[in-house]
Amino acid sequence: MTVHRVPITYDAAPSGSVNAYLVVEERAVLVDAPERHPDLDALLGEHGLDAVVATHHHPDHAAGLGTYAREYDVTAYCRTGRTAAFADATGVEPDETFRDGSHVAETLTVLDTPGHAPEHVAFRCADGLVTGDLAVADGSVAVTAPEGDLRAYLASLRRVRALAPDHLFPGHGPVIDDPRATCARLLRHRLDREDRVLAAVEAGARTLDEVTDAAYEKDIAAVWAMAVGTVEAHVEKLAVEGRVAWDGERVTPA
Repeated sequence: MTVHRVPITYDAAPSGSVNAYLVVEERAVLVDAPERHPDLDALLGEHGLDAVVATHHHPDHAAGLGTYAREYDVTAYCRTGRTAAFADATGVEPDETFRDGSHVAETLTVLDTPGHAPEHVAFRCADGLVTGDLAVADGSVAVTAPEGDLRAYLASLRRVRALAPDHLFPGHGPVIDDPRATCARLLRHRLDREDRVLAAVEAGARTLDEVTDAAYEKDIAAVWAMAVGTVEAHVEKLAVEGRVAWDGERVTPA
């Protein structure tokens, strides 16, 4: 089995680029693609194409899949219950659906990893996991309300850490050769941010803007909306756990 990583410059992505993957065993499966790209075309010219799948439906991961599915007349797979969202994201109707544990084109095995997006999955292969926006080698992954779910995201990180695959093939940045350490780092990062959010609430911050201003030490003016969305996801998690009270506008200590 060979996993081919194709970095594609994509200005709409926060990192400025996205990784598409062609996983080749007996069949060739394209995982994530923001758009058509010459490097992908060259790979497909060499290996062919049997199926397309997305780790999740954000445009930087799914928008290009329809082009390849139509041109090569191959099977498009999507998460069970998310067929309409997949069609909206890719421009093609899915041919098959999958769930946790399903096999895709006899090449990949589905692993549910929600959190960054509700339909988010990773794909297991012999060399490791193609993980979309679950993990990155440096920095962190956005988990923002209303779509992001931090409880689910932390559970997904713990699931992958326990599996201890050889490699993670992320949606952005280089291949991750230390999956357990990377998952542990991302867990610590989220729990540290949670502590800051809770401390801000306990110190008197009541609105999302107030909590955000108190929970971040660095200048976040350029990414303010994302930071507020992140804080809201943390507040929602803390509210579900009974650690704060949240009415959708104001947050108070429980």
